Amino acid sequence: MRRSLAGVALAVTSMVALSFLIPLAALVLSLVKEQGVNAAEQRAAALAPVLTLTTDPNALRESAASLDASDYLVVHLPGSGPLGTSKAPAALLERAQEGRESISQEVPDGWICLQPVVLPGDQVAVIENFVPEAELTRGVRESWAVMLFLAVGLVGGSVLVADRLGAKVVRSSKRLAQASHALGRGDLDTRVDPMGPKELRDAGLAFNAMAHRMTELLAVERELVADLSHRLRTPLTALHLASERMAGTPESARVEAAVGELETELQAIIAAARTPLAVGPMGQGLLGAEPAAARPSAGAGAAAGPRCEAADVVRRRTSFWTVLAEQQNRSCTLDLTQEPTTVSLSDDDIAAVVDALIGNIFRHTAPGTPFGVHVVRTAQAVELVVEDGGPGIPDPDRALSRGSSTGSTGLGLDIAQRAATATGGSMRIARGPLGGARITVTFALAPSAPSGRRLRRPRSSSRRRPVWPRSR
Repeated sequence: MRRSLAGVALAVTSMVALSFLIPLAALVLSLVKEQGVNAAEQRAAALAPVLTLTTDPNALRESAASLDASDYLVVHLPGSGPLGTSKAPAALLERAQEGRESISQEVPDGWICLQPVVLPGDQVAVIENFVPEAELTRGVRESWAVMLFLAVGLVGGSVLVADRLGAKVVRSSKRLAQASHALGRGDLDTRVDPMGPKELRDAGLAFNAMAHRMTELLAVERELVADLSHRLRTPLTALHLASERMAGTPESARVEAAVGELETELQAIIAAARTPLAVGPMGQGLLGAEPAAARPSAGAGAAAGPRCEAADVVRRRTSFWTVLAEQQNRSCTLDLTQEPTTVSLSDDDIAAVVDALIGNIFRHTAPGTPFGVHVVRTAQAVELVVEDGGPGIPDPDRALSRGSSTGSTGLGLDIAQRAATATGGSMRIARGPLGGARITVTFALAPSAPSGRRLRRPRSSSRRRPVWPRSR
């Protein structure tokens, strides 16, 4: 934009300068030429009275020399040669003598002025004054140079002023754009200092008002989520009481464990809803997180964020779901890598992904449908694979959109996709070997932890752990 404004100023000022400079240059040339011709005619006219008084060659030479020191003033007396070096063509001299006509005409190398003077005895003498070409253009180049210098100064000044104005506008626009990007990345405290033209100041004020209102709305929404989650504690209390009445039965311990897990998750939801907005990679993802490739590299503070061992979290959450799988006669296969699987997400984020994917299997497949959970380590990433033997997902792209799938909100897959994106990874949906959906969530490996903070995970005793349902 700054270059565009400077270019427009350069083009407009150049056209204005040229529109004045060319006519002025022609006018200066014409004026200098006219002044030279008028001076020659005046010198010739001034010598005419001398001829009426005397025709003495010596007196005429002295008078001509006093009027024109350059010896271009010549007198042609009748019956004798010219008194000086003549530059006039013979035809013009003959025309002036016979026709007694004053002639002022351009000739090669200059301008000639012929002034006839009638002498006693009806004789005609001709006064010649030659003006060389250099005399007709004296000072023209200097005048043109001055005008050109002024034109260049005018153009340069206008471009400089336009550049300064453009820099002010561009600076305001850049600050507004930077604040918009910061707000999009989740920095809700970002504000701009309105500056520049009135329109940009109004835009800055509107941006600040929008950011303030957005913060208020998000705070109200998160508080509403916390309140709604808190209201669920009442039915949880009832479940606790019911489990206590079931004490001594085979199902009491299982029900109590499930209620405890539910209360833990509910407490985590309330705590997360009442923490500052947009914290952690998943929180940033909600407001437009930067991909991992755009974050600072290791050694520059990249390893200071949340970290966890994905395989450990997957093991714990899969163990929780195997209890329900046994009740529904579902076979579950758990396959975990023995290599480190450190990712830049918290335990709760990975647990939310596992719960969302396995929960979809229980909601959208019939009891008895087998499923498998695998964690694979590659050179640069950790892959979480969840597959089932259900009908599969006919339209993967549509399934990733919230509310677009029939009978599903799309929230579970969206949680998994946002978690993968927060680390710079991805998610893909395909048909698995069990015949149903195969969802692969790829998390980029976290940068190396600083000295003294290296995370280690215990080695499991077996690589594959098939879990079969017990008889009911």
